[in-house]
Amino acid sequence: MFTSNDPMTLNLIEIRKDFPILDRELRPGVRLTYLDTTATAQKPLAVINAMDDFYRRSNANIHRGVHTLAEEATTLYENARERIAKFINAESARQVIYTRNTTESINLVAYTWARANLKPGDLVILTEMEHHSNLVPWHMLQAERGIELDFIPVTQDGLLDLVTYGMLLERNPKLVSFTHMSNVLGTINPAAEMIRLAHEAGAIVLVDGAQSVPHLKVDMQALDADFYAFSAHKMCGPTGIGVLYGKTALLESMPPFLGGGDMIKEVKLRSFRANTLPHKFEAGTPAIAEAVGFGVAVDYLTNLGMDNIAAHEHEITEYALERLEEIPGVKLFGPSADKKGGVASFTLEGVHPHDVAQILDRDGIAVRAGHHCAQPLHEKFGIPATSRASFYLYNTKEEVDLLVNGIYTVKKMFG
Repeated sequence: MFTSNDPMTLNLIEIRKDFPILDRELRPGVRLTYLDTTATAQKPLAVINAMDDFYRRSNANIHRGVHTLAEEATTLYENARERIAKFINAESARQVIYTRNTTESINLVAYTWARANLKPGDLVILTEMEHHSNLVPWHMLQAERGIELDFIPVTQDGLLDLVTYGMLLERNPKLVSFTHMSNVLGTINPAAEMIRLAHEAGAIVLVDGAQSVPHLKVDMQALDADFYAFSAHKMCGPTGIGVLYGKTALLESMPPFLGGGDMIKEVKLRSFRANTLPHKFEAGTPAIAEAVGFGVAVDYLTNLGMDNIAAHEHEITEYALERLEEIPGVKLFGPSADKKGGVASFTLEGVHPHDVAQILDRDGIAVRAGHHCAQPLHEKFGIPATSRASFYLYNTKEEVDLLVNGIYTVKKMFG
């Protein structure tokens, strides 16, 4: 595994060697150019090997056995939790709840804290740039409980309208829930300031960190979020595992999410007592190998340095936006590079985004096309879909050039 000793730059030649899929030839003479990390990041050998080693040497169920393999598996699982807690600067590993993904983390809050604390007429503030994962659970709760939803508008340059946010806070919301970084626009929202203002208004705050944790240094104690959700697969880890961070007092006050094994301290025929944190929210056999891989992914990012990763992404994104703006007929969405992460969503005049993505794929260039699970945001801009190129620690300016050349090919094909 490559470790950067330079505080300013990443050695991309060495880093790319850590990701075997980047050497793949999709078709004869066509090599992969992977520009879809916003959907899922590729995995370094360190993560792949750690999960393989777990299944080869230590595979057993956790918390339930005293034999060697069970104890090894439990140690690996819980050590990963400790490293994840340190990565986000949580006060305690007990605040790190394993879930399947960001979606499940948000739903956990909606089904436990929200259903225990929200009543008809209570206001929940969201934003117009939310992923469906941070919209649908609240629509469902609105239908069930009669809560009220209102939304922070998105400006034409892809930023949140914080003046309107201040006006919404005057209505005494019970919950504010927003994305730290937009998966479509790349906008990095001023989370710490938004959380502070929400707390002053007496609201609890849930942050969707699916796009921010892989790309930025996040500090739970500095942000002061009440809940924070993110996924392993977007940060070089495996699919099928994520985290809900929560403040201890809130987590302890919440009812369990799912019932079954491991989330209990005692069960009788007519009653049960829930387990302590974090196990209270982790019913049944968990994603053990995935937790092991998650811990190694966190180690990998830590060794590279999150500030280094963010600086590299900014450089690539700035270059990409400049090159894309040169192409006649391309319209970019979102703010300037200094206000966003490694995302470039765009339309090409006269060509459907799916056609753009399909033709780029002929040259091995993997981008996303569609509404990216953010239909209301696309409706806001009056478009059905966008093409989205996204960048991470392993992407290069040469890959941006391939993307630009590919778009010119698309333009030529469509006249």
